[in-house]
Amino acid sequence: MVRKGWEIPFLADAKEVAALRRIVRLHLAHWGLVEVAEAAELCVSELVANVITHVGENTPMTFAITMNGTYVRIEVGDSGTRTLPTLIAADESAEGGRGIALVAAVAHRWGVTLHGESKVTWCELETGLATSTGHTGGRRVDRAEALIGFYGEASLTGRAPHSRLTVAVAEEAAIDVVADLLHWLSAHGCDPDEALERAQMHFEAEMANLLRR
Repeated sequence: MVRKGWEIPFLADAKEVAALRRIVRLHLAHWGLVEVAEAAELCVSELVANVITHVGENTPMTFAITMNGTYVRIEVGDSGTRTLPTLIAADESAEGGRGIALVAAVAHRWGVTLHGESKVTWCELETGLATSTGHTGGRRVDRAEALIGFYGEASLTGRAPHSRLTVAVAEEAAIDVVADLLHWLSAHGCDPDEALERAQMHFEAEMANLLRR
């Protein structure tokens, strides 16, 4: 899977945070990285809130999410170069001061990069990926990967044993898996169309549950 990063401009407004959080969750779901969505949403909320508090509301900002190797990288840019985020030990009774501490607690690392008259506050989250183009996804994805790998190995000749399938080859193998399962259902008197519909319903329900977490 190729995870292409993106960037959007917005204004430092508390009303924008909910939209940004939803965008992040949907984008990470598309990337197959729902497991890090909660931490990513928290980081977005705290980084934007930090700008609102210390730079000012309606400050022009940019938000970007990319992959840095196997890490999800979140960047929030603004023009407040005189107010740099600082990690402080906030008192439990304090109303503020804990934002960067929360980011530091959930992120693998964080920092601030200065660019002339602007700055970018960033953090990186661990994903559990073995490679930047790899995947996570739980037992269903793991079982499918094993089955697709078997089909891919069986359908190709001259390949090195246990070598990785390309995405294109793996996709064709996945289609072969589905086709064979439909043949099996038909041979045993089952309705393939009904089975496909039920499988799609299960998939959509499980994805909806992941997005609601």
